[in-house]
Amino acid sequence: MRVLGIAGSPRRGGNTDLLLEELMKGAAGQGAVIKTIELRGLKFETCRHCDGCLKTGNCVVKDDMHDIYEELEQADIIVIASPVQFVGPTAQLKAMIDRCQCIWARKYVLKIPPLGDERARKGFFISVGGTKLKDMFEPSLAVIKTWFHILNVEYAGELLFKGIDEKGAIKEHPDALKQAYEAGQKLAVR
Repeated sequence: MRVLGIAGSPRRGGNTDLLLEELMKGAAGQGAVIKTIELRGLKFETCRHCDGCLKTGNCVVKDDMHDIYEELEQADIIVIASPVQFVGPTAQLKAMIDRCQCIWARKYVLKIPPLGDERARKGFFISVGGTKLKDMFEPSLAVIKTWFHILNVEYAGELLFKGIDEKGAIKEHPDALKQAYEAGQKLAVR
């Protein structure tokens, strides 16, 4: 089993990074092969909406995004980690999702499996937000769930923490890191 973690925070070692790291440790403890991609370290453009992908299902822009496409295709479980910024996912994560227009084209225009095959895949979302607004995660959840749907990835759950803002503040939460570790264990069980 291959578990792909995608760190969408611009802040290295921040709260979502810490949660994602624990989840990945939990999955590895169950024997999963794990890989984490940190979007902040990659060089990729935003989607041009040039429609170049409509004929082949492949993005015509050549940059680091092609490595992400390959990892998505190989993954059995995809874990997205992003803080809430202005009630949505980070710019880095949203740009990556928008660049999956070619995967949308595979599914809806070319009528082929979006990730290359029909095997079952699961998706999971980790997020923190600095405020305690009632529906603060709803916009991010709409984006993430829609993206997973386009990829034919079953939404398997989330860990969402309000009132977490300062770097490292998640460590003060009574059991957040434990919850992340246990989520990784549960996801990696076949």
